[in-house]
Amino acid sequence: MTWTIAVAGATGYAGGEVLRILSAHPDLEIGALTANSSAGTLLGAHHPHLPLLADRVVEPTDAQRLRGHDAVVLALPHGASGAVARALEEAGTGGAAGPVLVDCGADHRLTSARAWSRFYGTEHAGAWTYGMPELLHAGEDTAQTQRRELAATDRIAVPGCNVTAVTLAAQPGVGAGLVDPTRVTAVLAVGYSGAGKALKPHLSAAEALGSAQPYAVGGTHRHIPEIIQNLEVAGACEGTVGLSFTPVLVPMSRGILATVTAPVTPAVLDAPDPEGTLRAPWERAYGHPGTGEPAVHLLPEGTWPVSGAVTGSGLATVQVTLDRQAGVATMVCAVDNLGKGTASAAVQSLNLALGRPETTGLTLQGVAP
Repeated sequence: MTWTIAVAGATGYAGGEVLRILSAHPDLEIGALTANSSAGTLLGAHHPHLPLLADRVVEPTDAQRLRGHDAVVLALPHGASGAVARALEEAGTGGAAGPVLVDCGADHRLTSARAWSRFYGTEHAGAWTYGMPELLHAGEDTAQTQRRELAATDRIAVPGCNVTAVTLAAQPGVGAGLVDPTRVTAVLAVGYSGAGKALKPHLSAAEALGSAQPYAVGGTHRHIPEIIQNLEVAGACEGTVGLSFTPVLVPMSRGILATVTAPVTPAVLDAPDPEGTLRAPWERAYGHPGTGEPAVHLLPEGTWPVSGAVTGSGLATVQVTLDRQAGVATMVCAVDNLGKGTASAAVQSLNLALGRPETTGLTLQGVAP
């Protein structure tokens, strides 16, 4: 069976990465490509790396153009997806089923309207099913509940890219009660494509090359409540997660390397084999390459994630070790912010919603050098 799929926001970085994946998907036929400010132009002017779609004309984003598809990916700026989704629902007629909607923006990620209002300052659009198949729920050793929810939904909220890296790094230890979620510190090296295509002086090559820039420092980054939400789903008591989160732009076009630390609990320090005790939940959650999570690889002990190894892929690599002197777990995750951080997660979740194997059409090998 073949499904038709439209992409709104097709000319941005996220939209382009979604289209790159969809172009190789055996079950999805690309339909309307829309974007408001660049409507009327050819897609090749924005994504010359997609020659098979270069002659497609970009159309305006409106409900009627998107409605006649089996699925719609909303690769739109934060705050725009909610309005488009409402317009699509209002455009439905005669009780006909509408498309599966996949939101790559932030509009439908948070379950708390209060958290949304605090960090985004606008009206909450409501929560959709969270598009991270590997998200652990309290009491689970392996992700089962989230996959069942995705298989039963027609509304998917793709996680934030930084959120994906921090969640995958830390959730097994939080769920197992082996790390203290009240004192989590996350420092991330982030590629510039995460800032989008908007032209801003501090994002120019003159400012970026040879320099590292922290941003949204001091508890202000909008991904903070989403990470807290995920760690609570994994097993942290509601209202107890303490997260210090600092992203740093580094001179690479794409990629995230998240280093997360948190104190370990006495269950680790008092164990006969502290290192093995700490590592065990990650082994249960992610397994081994080829037999465990298809898009999350726990690396062999002593091998560390590097962002370049997952560039261009939908793969996350993870490692954990015990810092005995500091009494903390050091948890590291590498993702491509446009791959597993956005577009690959969107297609992976959409596959589940359509009843397809979740890795259909995905690239799980990076590009080197």
